[in-house]
Amino acid sequence: MANRGPQYGLSREVQNKIDKKYDTELEERLVEWIIMQCGSAVGRPEPGKAGFQNWLKDGCLLCELINSLSGPNKPVKSIKPSSMAFKQMEQISLFLKAAENYGVTKTDMFQTVDLFESKDLAAVQRTLMALGSLAITKDDGNYKGDPNWFHKKAQENRREFTEEQLSEGKNIIGLQMGTNKGASQAGMTGYGQGRQIIGNP
Repeated sequence: MANRGPQYGLSREVQNKIDKKYDTELEERLVEWIIMQCGSAVGRPEPGKAGFQNWLKDGCLLCELINSLSGPNKPVKSIKPSSMAFKQMEQISLFLKAAENYGVTKTDMFQTVDLFESKDLAAVQRTLMALGSLAITKDDGNYKGDPNWFHKKAQENRREFTEEQLSEGKNIIGLQMGTNKGASQAGMTGYGQGRQIIGNP
């Protein structure tokens, strides 16, 4: 990776805004969850953004995390630590693909550079939050940790209606559609004609 110099002007302002979205309390919760999910052997990062980024940067821990949530069918077949940048970015990409297959929506996904180059660690937190919420919602026994750390996702609530109920619904005019009771065309003229104003003599 090319070394980037200091940022100035607009790019610095944008980066500062992104950095402010990073949540240190959320970082603590995510670290606790990842350690419980993957085991204490993964160690603990230095507190703060830089420590969090360095802990996850090579992608190996993220791949272990998604594998631990997936039961016997591990989505990432081989996790190989590497000091080479492209290998680390490849591991992050494998995690992102596996997380998407697990059910994390594209809008909740971070980009590889968000983590690798520390562009937007708040987005990384958002992805991990979405992953945790999904794991709790699936309730398949693979989630380890406090269930109160994440919100359950809303479940689909399908309703079945009989043909009779559906046909009854066709007879009801919704209030937002208004009604034409009492309406008449009295006083209306055809298009293009001037309105007749008749005064009293």
